[in-house]
Amino acid sequence: MNSLLENVTKYRRDLHKIPEIGFKEFKTQKYIIDELTNMGYSPISISGTGVYIYIPGVSEYCKAFRADIDALSIQEENCSNFNSKHDGFMHACGHDGHTASLLGFAKYLTTIKIKNLSTLLIFQPAEEGPGGAKFICEEGLLEKFKVKEIYSFHLFPDLEEGTISTKAGPFFAQATEFDCKVIGKGGHGGMPHKTNDPLIPFTKIIDSYQTIISRNLSPFNAGVITVGKINGGTVRNIIPNSIDFYGTIRAYSQDDTENIIKRMKEIHRGVETSFNVKIEDEFRILYPAVINSSYLYKQFLKLSSQFNFVEGEILTLAEDFAFYQEKVPGLFFLLGTKNKEKNFISPLHTSTFNFDEKVLLEGIKLFIKLWEEKK
Repeated sequence: MNSLLENVTKYRRDLHKIPEIGFKEFKTQKYIIDELTNMGYSPISISGTGVYIYIPGVSEYCKAFRADIDALSIQEENCSNFNSKHDGFMHACGHDGHTASLLGFAKYLTTIKIKNLSTLLIFQPAEEGPGGAKFICEEGLLEKFKVKEIYSFHLFPDLEEGTISTKAGPFFAQATEFDCKVIGKGGHGGMPHKTNDPLIPFTKIIDSYQTIISRNLSPFNAGVITVGKINGGTVRNIIPNSIDFYGTIRAYSQDDTENIIKRMKEIHRGVETSFNVKIEDEFRILYPAVINSSYLYKQFLKLSSQFNFVEGEILTLAEDFAFYQEKVPGLFFLLGTKNKEKNFISPLHTSTFNFDEKVLLEGIKLFIKLWEEKK
């Protein structure tokens, strides 16, 4: 494992220097192709900047393993000799670690002469948006190689370094974005009676949203409505013509997502009538909920004693791995990176996120054990 750690550390640090956002991972794609080719594989491009390799085994029963390869538009603030070389971009979500781990797993597979099962390794673009997994599924890759099950993991600084976590059933939420505008009539702040202030109906909308979760969803179903961005006004003594606000919805079923959207629209129409304003709204349903296979989870539990495993909790994060799970049974894991002694405690999607590469060996070990499990 020492030589593998050296390889994986090199992969991760090389990739960390060249972060690229979704469907623009051209340098990343070339790096992956070059490394796989050096291992003796014949990698194939997919969905623009993605890469895959298929490794036939004695049996056609195929297991797939996926890593996401894209970065984020964040300026890095770490101090290391492998910092991002692209200003304004950073691997702040650990996808460089995911990619390095899958490359390490591919390297390991070159040492196995007889492979009982067939294997598909997917290096997927654009997880952060607009969802590269959807495009790969639409190209029929899983059907082409008759994939029966698929696995992936995500680095997670909320868990102690090396801890593996997952659960059966709902794990990550379905994500929906919304953009809204309340249109009134602006004017002088000292003469509000000559205006139609959009701020008042906006506050009623925000208050009413809270009743959707508490009164329109089953108390046994989780959901979140968050307004994270508000734009309105120019100076303190002018009532604006409009208020723009933007947010996210998280739920764990398509029915709940559609119910939340329906109630939000009904609230908007009611506020329009009550306050004589116009409300524009747009909703974009993004990734489905990550629903882990109960069968694959039970199979993993047979191996769990070989890891520092803790059963996962349902989270309101989102992951496009869910698109694969709509096609075949899948299991998604979290791999802890928290290390207080080394100050690896920054959250995902922050300018100081970092981790010790040795944790990636635990991810590779997870893939190896899942791959070795007989069918």
